[in-house]
Amino acid sequence: MATHTTSGRWQLGLSLALLTAGLWATLPAALKIALGSLDALTLTWVRFLFAFIVLGAWLGVRGRLGGLRRLPGRHWLLLLFAAAALMGNYLLYLLGVQFTTPGNAQLLIQAAPLLMALGGIAVFGERYSTGQWLGMVAIVVGLCLFFADQLGGGDGNRHYVFGSTLVLLGALSWALYALAQKQLLNRLGSATILVVIYAAASVVLAPFADLGAVLALAGVPLWMVLFAAVNTLAAYGAFAEALAHWEASRVSAILALTPLLAMATVELVHRSLPHLLGGESIHTLGWIGAAMVVAGSCMSALLKRRVSTPLAAPTGSEGTAETPVAEAGSDRPANVG
Repeated sequence: MATHTTSGRWQLGLSLALLTAGLWATLPAALKIALGSLDALTLTWVRFLFAFIVLGAWLGVRGRLGGLRRLPGRHWLLLLFAAAALMGNYLLYLLGVQFTTPGNAQLLIQAAPLLMALGGIAVFGERYSTGQWLGMVAIVVGLCLFFADQLGGGDGNRHYVFGSTLVLLGALSWALYALAQKQLLNRLGSATILVVIYAAASVVLAPFADLGAVLALAGVPLWMVLFAAVNTLAAYGAFAEALAHWEASRVSAILALTPLLAMATVELVHRSLPHLLGGESIHTLGWIGAAMVVAGSCMSALLKRRVSTPLAAPTGSEGTAETPVAEAGSDRPANVG
């Protein structure tokens, strides 16, 4: 199969990659503020429902939903598994934000691509270069240093440990979703997969959503909920367009900056509107850990992977298994967001 060729308009690709990073970096702070007015289940339901309506309408107008009728039964089971995994990712990450801080959650969720990479090795027989392995080691060490800093800096209470555990479970859920989506890309395009997942999640979460609380939203909380709802699809669109104009490895390297941008966003909002959002408490050890995570993500993205030897070669794909899966609009970007 022919490989994808970028347009060569790298300035546009860089701008779109920076826009994507900015959208993903500002999302945790918006979610934290929104959680002051909506519970996690209701907020997640609003985000899924909005994404389903907008993306479903767009795909319907373009006549791109026909592939679902030809999907074999076993792939429907895999699609439902992917839906459950992505729904788990959204909820666990959001609860993690609620019990910790936006910056902490955004850094710890960087475990997601690491878990996906290990899953790719186990399931698809993928191989990685020495440089990429070193990048993964840097991510692990960086996460451990950051976690140790947060535990030892006065924030080491059971709420922090509980919230961080939820974020890491959210990272695992995203990795499972990503691996399932990678297999589903043999049959469906990523947008089609997503609209089914959004629809399923909207139906499952509807009985638990507090519609009255949604209708009562006003002021800043209302704008934060709307921003969170729009953010998912806007970031997905910007990411997909960035890949059309710039190499995926360079786009991913830009997105590796997302955790640092998220921490900067929290600090900016806290200094400007302290009544809306508390600040981060990160010390020297934590900053070293955060820098190692970002550096490791860049190494994993930029140091070229050797040719994969998949255990079972995909056939008849609509899309490609080599397409980065984090454009899926999850809460883990593809540096994974």
